[in-house]
Amino acid sequence: MIEALKAKLGDEVSKLTYELNVTLPSEIRRAVEMGDLRENSEYKAALERQRLVQARLGQLTMRLSKLSSIDVAQIPHDRVGLGSKIIVEDQDSKERETYHLVFGDSVEFDERQVTMSSPIGRAMLNKMKGELVVLKLPARTRKLKVVELVTIHEAKVGDLD
Repeated sequence: MIEALKAKLGDEVSKLTYELNVTLPSEIRRAVEMGDLRENSEYKAALERQRLVQARLGQLTMRLSKLSSIDVAQIPHDRVGLGSKIIVEDQDSKERETYHLVFGDSVEFDERQVTMSSPIGRAMLNKMKGELVVLKLPARTRKLKVVELVTIHEAKVGDLD
């Protein structure tokens, strides 16, 4: 999972680097050739895009650095940890919900992904199958029982999607 995420982020870094070093400079050069830069919307748009690409590259570089520092061997095999898929059953309504514990600085989340630093992520961290998770929310307290757990170590491709 971590290697797949690194590859995905690496692809995005490559595309943005190409845009920053090749595409945007030619757009800026073309806009400069048009003349008066004070009222040149193409020039302003290219510069704005350049700033956005630089900011995104900074975020991706920092995220890749953090991902590289994760030691998968330190993630528990039998407890909820980074990359775990957890199915819980609400003890009041008996409804089942699925959560996927993800890295905290993700830019885009899929449905049912929670970060380890979120209230539900912190409550679930280090729980084992069969344990009760007490989630204290402002409006009420929820009691969730871990009925199924797939850790990052047990996951097959597609399990944690």
